[in-house]
Amino acid sequence: CFFYSPVLSLLGIRIEGAVPAAVLPLILTMVLYLGPLTQMALDSPKGLVHEIKSGLGMKNVIDCVRGLQWLRNHVVAHLTEELVFRACMLPILVPCTGPTAAIFIAPLFFGVAHFHHVTERLRFGSDSVFDILVCAVFQFSYTSVFGAYTAFIFIRTGHLVGPVLCHSFCNWMGFPALGSALQHPQRPALLLSYELGLLLFAFLLFPLTDPLFYGMTPVCSLILEPRSVCT
Repeated sequence: CFFYSPVLSLLGIRIEGAVPAAVLPLILTMVLYLGPLTQMALDSPKGLVHEIKSGLGMKNVIDCVRGLQWLRNHVVAHLTEELVFRACMLPILVPCTGPTAAIFIAPLFFGVAHFHHVTERLRFGSDSVFDILVCAVFQFSYTSVFGAYTAFIFIRTGHLVGPVLCHSFCNWMGFPALGSALQHPQRPALLLSYELGLLLFAFLLFPLTDPLFYGMTPVCSLILEPRSVCT
């Protein structure tokens, strides 16, 4: 069967545990974004539920799917990035470095891959070189941190679908608008939701990515002795 190929399993393309691998990491990521989601709900004139229903409406979905730019930005880009930097790179690194080190090494390549924006801004932008470099370093930092998170999910679940969905969700949400949160009329409640999201995320990180939910993780089978991140 196509989906039981050992190579595809190493790439995180397999049926066993696919449903929890798609749902649980996404829930975990949404918990991390509890603050921004609360802020979105507070700032939405018709409420967050209405915004979600509107976004998931059939007409809007059809318009998005027909748009090549939307498909590139929200489907193809995330799928190819996760396939290259997680699914292809981690099975190569794990036997050499172990899973924990691989989680922090692979994202460095992912972060460097975003430096091409520097040349674009230098050629077409009006910002100073210093401002462009500061933005590039900042982008490298948060993309590397995010890459470590999705690498962790990939190794713990053994699936590609979780990192892809989390990547899509995070890109859709964008970087948390902490500046506007500090100036928000309901700042105390909003900051509490940010703090609660971080605490719940830290508390649920290992339970929701427990390999028991997903079957044997193929990447972890590449090492001789089980490591903490694989168990």
